[in-house]
Amino acid sequence: MNSDETTSPDTGLHAVFGYASDRGLRRELNEDSLIAADPVFAVADGMGGHEAGEVASSICVRTLGDSPIVGQHLPDFSAEQLRELLLEADHRIREATGGRAGTTLTGGVLVSADGKPHWLVFNVGDSRTYRLSGGKLDQVTVDHSEVQELVDLGQITPDEALVHPRRHVVTRALGTGNDAEADVRLVPAEPGDRLLVCSDGLTGEVSDTRILDILASEANPQDACAALVQAALRSGGRDNITALVVDTLGGTVGPEPVAVTLTGGAGYE
Repeated sequence: MNSDETTSPDTGLHAVFGYASDRGLRRELNEDSLIAADPVFAVADGMGGHEAGEVASSICVRTLGDSPIVGQHLPDFSAEQLRELLLEADHRIREATGGRAGTTLTGGVLVSADGKPHWLVFNVGDSRTYRLSGGKLDQVTVDHSEVQELVDLGQITPDEALVHPRRHVVTRALGTGNDAEADVRLVPAEPGDRLLVCSDGLTGEVSDTRILDILASEANPQDACAALVQAALRSGGRDNITALVVDTLGGTVGPEPVAVTLTGGAGYE
């Protein structure tokens, strides 16, 4: 699959993206979903079992896809508007599943802030968004999980968190539980930057150091996604694995944008 591009005629900044998803080696279903539809790029990791997790993540990305900002280049879109959209996704999931299923969610919306391109990065749960800029990889999001709280309290180290028996327990989710509030951060979108949006099926198997190596060595975002998923599979593939890589580039405008929605491992446009 070739990488796809979305463009902003106002600044010449355009986004080139690739994606890959795999059910892993131990799961019967792929409950991850993703959306890549300018200016929205996000990954949802469903949970609930018996296909309910797939329903929750699918409803989540479809709600994002229903937003009127889809198809707009660098919209004037605020953090508060984004939180309202995510609360709508939470409401739709609860209506459809009766609160028996939920999903984590993370990603970015490419917006205009103070007249300049920015990523409005968001997360609920332990799916993550990273930014590679100037050769440095930063985890933009902070996990909403029990082990992250223990790390913050100094009770365990980050390395211990990777193998902690409760490492998969999230403290926030859409569609279930008592806390669906999203964290939202505004990050400059510079030409040459790369955003990685992924489920914990990747980060639970592949270290940040290895992720950096792959992102730095694979120039094509689709090749980077394929390499990341393969690395997770080689490390055990104990969960569904989804990776979405978005490069922000300046200069020549690329081809017409292609919107991609992937639900439960079956993509369509």
